[in-house]
Amino acid sequence: MRLTRLFLIIISFCFLSCKNSNDDNKIKIIDKSIRSIIDQEAEIEVIADSFFVSEGPLWDEKIKSLLFTDVAQNKIFKWNKDTGVEEYIVPSGYTAYAPNFEEGLIGANGITFNDNGRLVVCQHGDRRLAVIENIGTKTPSFTTLVDNYMGMRFNSPNDLAISQNGDVYFTDPPYGFFDIASQSFNNKYKELDYSGVYKLSSTGDLSLISNEMTLPNGIALTLDEKFLFVNNSDADNPVIMRFNVATNKGELFFDGTELSKQFEGGFDGLKVHSSGNIFTSGPNGILIISPKGELKATIDLGGGVTNCAFDTNEENLFVTGFSKVYKIQLN
Repeated sequence: MRLTRLFLIIISFCFLSCKNSNDDNKIKIIDKSIRSIIDQEAEIEVIADSFFVSEGPLWDEKIKSLLFTDVAQNKIFKWNKDTGVEEYIVPSGYTAYAPNFEEGLIGANGITFNDNGRLVVCQHGDRRLAVIENIGTKTPSFTTLVDNYMGMRFNSPNDLAISQNGDVYFTDPPYGFFDIASQSFNNKYKELDYSGVYKLSSTGDLSLISNEMTLPNGIALTLDEKFLFVNNSDADNPVIMRFNVATNKGELFFDGTELSKQFEGGFDGLKVHSSGNIFTSGPNGILIISPKGELKATIDLGGGVTNCAFDTNEENLFVTGFSKVYKIQLN
């Protein structure tokens, strides 16, 4: 019941996002020190729209383009200022590799480049982490990195972060089991009885960091890679957890309960800026939080958003917001 209610809330966020015009966007500075990164008058631009569940923004410096997924359409899109939006990789997250609902949220979600410049994807439908061997195609070739824990298939790998030595950290909530046709979650294919946070080491060893978060979602490493931030997208427990990479010990980093009482939206994807500040989706848009867990600024996008990413020099912040994709100018 909790997951069904959460999805209905997510859909309402999408409708709110569609209804709000760019004129309604606003940036609230709480701590003036953040003005070195973003101004209250920073330009906010809608660069793409008419999606279902846009996610996984990733800047590709080689082609000067933003890549992003649509989890419902099973596609990866590409945007740049010269050519606009184009389909880039189809399919993205479901190829019938694993049993799942063909009418569900089965596309790729989080994506990133590894140290070899290859595109690594979290595939909801195929229930695995995979590398795309060829990009910019409608006949992609996928190589599996990992698809199970102790012999049991993952739920639907959602988001990932890769350390400098090649360790892959990822989350595995059950969103891929949402059947759009019946508008409900179905556990028919579920094998694990929890939602996990995992580490796939560069040597190929898989370990469980935590099985105690209800809906682990966005994930990011601190700049020194000693800690791991994980968003919990559960509307009943909207928090950001911080895990010690060496010990796997988790602690509460940021509690969004009060904000959630005031605004629509919840914790989904997040990224760490070179300043150490955390940019995360949250109630009413994007929250900017200091490394000490202090709220520094908010970017009001009129409702819930899914994820965010920076371009190479952090001149712009890109935000996926269900139906829309935004570009926000940074300093």
